[in-house]
Amino acid sequence: MLKSMTRRHTAFIFTMIFLLAVVSSTSAQSGATRPRRAIPTQPAQTPTPAPTTRRGADTASSPTTPAATSARPNTSPATTTPASGTTDTTRAYTLLQQKQYAEAAKEAAQVSARDPKNSEAWKIAGFAKLSLRQFAEAASDLQRALDLQRAAKEDDAPTIDALAQAYVRSENFEKALPLLTVVTTRKGATPDPLMLYYRGFAEYKTNKFAEAETSFNAAIKADPKNSLALFYLGRIAYDRKSDDAAINALNRATISDPRLAEAWTYLTYSYLRRADAATGPKAEADYQGAVRASEGLLKVRSDEPTTALHAQALIRAQQYARAAAALERIAATPNAQGSTLYLLGFAHSRAKNFPKAVAALDRAAAKSPDDVNIYRELGYAQEASKQYAKALAAYEKGLALAPTDEYFKESVERVKPFAK
Repeated sequence: MLKSMTRRHTAFIFTMIFLLAVVSSTSAQSGATRPRRAIPTQPAQTPTPAPTTRRGADTASSPTTPAATSARPNTSPATTTPASGTTDTTRAYTLLQQKQYAEAAKEAAQVSARDPKNSEAWKIAGFAKLSLRQFAEAASDLQRALDLQRAAKEDDAPTIDALAQAYVRSENFEKALPLLTVVTTRKGATPDPLMLYYRGFAEYKTNKFAEAETSFNAAIKADPKNSLALFYLGRIAYDRKSDDAAINALNRATISDPRLAEAWTYLTYSYLRRADAATGPKAEADYQGAVRASEGLLKVRSDEPTTALHAQALIRAQQYARAAAALERIAATPNAQGSTLYLLGFAHSRAKNFPKAVAALDRAAAKSPDDVNIYRELGYAQEASKQYAKALAAYEKGLALAPTDEYFKESVERVKPFAK
């Protein structure tokens, strides 16, 4: 068995929570050949941020409906008829103004039941349901109102605005988009930043990415702190592998809204990917940027995937002890995933803490017995610890899973004479 330090490159891919790509190798001890480190190339599927209407940070806020006064055109209330059979919407409108949305919707529904062609009743019901976050029902009522208005050649801008919002919020983007185009291109009117964002969001969700980029840029021009528009600009840039543009937009998004977890996630991956394409100080700076971004994400949420991503960034920045420390809390739980335990073992191995590396990798193998990369790293850690029989067993398990893998073939032959 070779006693001296060796360096060589081997094919290696982390099997972990996120998709990964191969990068440069590091040194090995006691004749063990060290597997090459890798980084993620794209985030795991994460929930897309829901559209919001606030100009600030609250991405979970309900949509801002047009003012209650917009629920009626600038005309006098209809003539009142006896309460038992009224088709007047005055009471429903008053309830809407008083923010008694459930009562307003109920009252308007009673009017429309008696008078199905009363566009005002359908409109008030739609506005009330929009405020109640009953988006699909709101869209149905508002569409009925708009159809009646158009039949009477009385198109009403507030109805169109509200219907566009209802379609977006009910994820009916194909129907929302034509309305949003109308809303944001009215002659003589300055488009509302929210509606520009909604238009971009609908375009994004219907795979019209170039148009979405234009709309998001317009929304940001109108409202430079629109965190969600900035996020989607970054996401579009990330997907087309324009890491400089992605990092710029996502940094701005996280400054505008530090609680936007998806922005921190994509920012981390953008830094890692740009670092992977660079060398020297530029790569090192981007690895540190990834660490900072993952730290920002940890302030928002501290679940297992987030911790694993933070550890990956630290590993790429060669901060192995910090990576191991970050993973210990998650790894201590009985439900820790095999991929997390693998990362912990990898970090300990790179920090040359081989006993802890072996312990973590043994647990990882028990959780994920078909993960070939666990045996690659476990064999290395055992070999570096001069536990040659155990190293051979790990390499042979890896070879059984990947019979054509040259690394395992060479490792088995190298270790076998010493495995007594």
